[in-house]
Amino acid sequence: MIFAIEEINQNPAILPNHTLGYKIYNSCGMTNIIKSAIDLANGQREIIDERNCTKADTAQAVLGHSGSAPTMGFARIIGRFQIPVLSHFATCACLSNREEFPSFFRTIPSDLHQSRGLAKLVKHFGWTWVGAISNKNDYGINGIATFIQAAQEEGVCVEYYQAFEQTGPLHELTKVVQTVKYSTSKVIVAFMSHREVNVLATELYKQNITGMQWIGSDAWITDHSLTDSEGRSILLGSLGFVVSRAKIPGLEEHLRQLHPSQFPDSLFVRDFWEDMFDCALDEAANAQKKPCSGSESLQNVESYFTNVSELRFTNNVYKSVYAVAHALHNLATCEEGKGPFYNGSCADTKHIQPWQVLHYLQNMNFTTSQGERVTFDQNGDSPARYELTNLQHITSETMHVAAVGVFDATLPSERQFIMNGMKIVWGGESNTVPVSVCSESCPPGKQKVLQKRKPVCCYDCIPCGEGEISNATDSLECLKCPIHYWPNTRGDKCILKEIEFLSYAEIMGLILTLFCLMGVTLTTMIAIVFFHFRETPIVRANNSELSFLLLFSLTLCFLCSLTFIGRPSEWSCMLRHTAFGITFVLCISCVLGKTIVVLMAFRATLPGSNVMKWFGPAQQRLSVLGFTLIQVAICIIWLTINPPFPYKNMNHYKEKIILECSLGSPVGFWAVLGYIGLLAVLCFVLAFLARKLPDNFNEAKFITFSMLIFCAVWIAFIPAYVSSPGKFTVAVEIFAILASSYGLLFCIFIPKCYIILLRPEQNTKKHIMGKTKDIHDFHC
Repeated sequence: MIFAIEEINQNPAILPNHTLGYKIYNSCGMTNIIKSAIDLANGQREIIDERNCTKADTAQAVLGHSGSAPTMGFARIIGRFQIPVLSHFATCACLSNREEFPSFFRTIPSDLHQSRGLAKLVKHFGWTWVGAISNKNDYGINGIATFIQAAQEEGVCVEYYQAFEQTGPLHELTKVVQTVKYSTSKVIVAFMSHREVNVLATELYKQNITGMQWIGSDAWITDHSLTDSEGRSILLGSLGFVVSRAKIPGLEEHLRQLHPSQFPDSLFVRDFWEDMFDCALDEAANAQKKPCSGSESLQNVESYFTNVSELRFTNNVYKSVYAVAHALHNLATCEEGKGPFYNGSCADTKHIQPWQVLHYLQNMNFTTSQGERVTFDQNGDSPARYELTNLQHITSETMHVAAVGVFDATLPSERQFIMNGMKIVWGGESNTVPVSVCSESCPPGKQKVLQKRKPVCCYDCIPCGEGEISNATDSLECLKCPIHYWPNTRGDKCILKEIEFLSYAEIMGLILTLFCLMGVTLTTMIAIVFFHFRETPIVRANNSELSFLLLFSLTLCFLCSLTFIGRPSEWSCMLRHTAFGITFVLCISCVLGKTIVVLMAFRATLPGSNVMKWFGPAQQRLSVLGFTLIQVAICIIWLTINPPFPYKNMNHYKEKIILECSLGSPVGFWAVLGYIGLLAVLCFVLAFLARKLPDNFNEAKFITFSMLIFCAVWIAFIPAYVSSPGKFTVAVEIFAILASSYGLLFCIFIPKCYIILLRPEQNTKKHIMGKTKDIHDFHC
């Protein structure tokens, strides 16, 4: 302060023809501090010196105090007299209340910004579970209250909050230590002075409570007295905000010129000088040390006092002095008629009133010689800009702090907190970024569910529900996928649902295709054999024309199975059911015709009976054509009214889409199937009636057995078709077609092929007709 005043008095650009004076009250204790401030407000004793200074009735401004609590004590009183009070270190946000403290200004930012910055700091490093400790005064209580509120807004939870005073009862400190000992959080936010920090760190060190990451307020984070604490080692790695470092040209030279003769009544200077040079200024009071010679000088001495490399709060004092000087300068250089008061008047420089200085201070805006802008807002607060410091080294004599980032409250919220990339020393033994959370983060695919009666930071992670995803960490709710999408296995992304249909590429499709082609090949081979031996009795018997037509229809039955495999389309959906219905009716009609021929031939009572003329070749063709046309008519009506169509079934499986052929009209489908069943039952009954004909040529037995297989397959098909999901419905239908087709092929034609190829001696008219009856050849 003295250096700044002397610098101003020597500067002709500021307050020309005026000299600043000062009076220092080096008082300790709340009572003495308030008394000193009241003395300044009441008026000073008359000061007379050779320079004929004009006496001021009251001080134009009061600089101080460094503590928030004593500042509140006297600022509330002298503020009623509108005497400006400027503090370099009182940071309590409560001092921004203009109703209580109408004349208070400060060159250090309010704790409101610091507390919010600390909340952003713990959030930046992912610490959502912290403890909070403060001292029991307005500075600590208000500061930590603002921090807790800001932390909640940032999503940070405070596990505990404790407060104590260095001079308070021991049980309060013990309670704080026990709380820290049994807490689960690894980060402590300490909003207190260096005195409380020293006491708390020492007690924690004694009880071996280490491994904590400390977050400190500007009142202690760079205070050199931490080196004196027994528990200083547990504070290593502490992080905190502090006002920016500055350089004040000429201050070091000013400090090195210090001499006890300048301050003969200062106990501080006397003790400092005796300790620095190990001599006694008062030989009578301190006979153990040699007397000082008077030639001692600080010019070549390196000490903490002369070290100006870490000027932080000191710079605030410098700015406070200049703020008052600029206010007085503006007041003194006011042009009458352009002044800020009534009718453009100016203040009387010989009778300056405190409220006039207050007005100029409120509108202060200047830049220091170091390029730093000084201004006050409507509450008397300075712009908030901090350095984020890291305590990287501390011993009993030295400590080193490094700036690792900045916090500028004047910038937009998203750009206020910036790291500079410098390596950070962390608290704890591992020197890695500590983890301090109540619950681990929920990964994508899960959502947070709060635990009962716990803070919002304590939660369980549960997987998202069916059809839902969460694509961010710590999601509060899951998002439902669109109808054609489904979550992936991790539940963090919606992917297109798998489309399922029976394809040729899969194993089941390949096997069914193979059996279809085997059926076609086998049927073709049998047709070739029959054609080659078409003139033999066993082929000519029972209408060879119907046999070839039956083989042709069986070939179509095998081939129509292929229409059920592959991606359903409009034409394939209509083709598969109609082709199946018509080919099977054609097949059953041929079998029915053969059955009727056998039955009528062997039931004729006389050899000369003409019963066959009623069911000759023409009638047999017409019956096959008639039965088939009825099915064709049913299919045409079905396709006309409500044909089958491709359909995306999303009801059976939630995770995939079944691409299938909707029946369109279920009545049409069951009419087609029912008609086939009716012909099959009729054929089975007629074949059953003819089962006791002569053994040598009893085709009715094989027809009976084939119809038994056919009916059994299709009766079993109905419940299997209804209950099978997805592509298995199609597979069941193909299996039924193949099984019934193979049943007809094997039961009706394999026995004849056996005789033709392996028992040619039985392929004679005599053997087929038998010896018991003389039955005429009934070649159709």
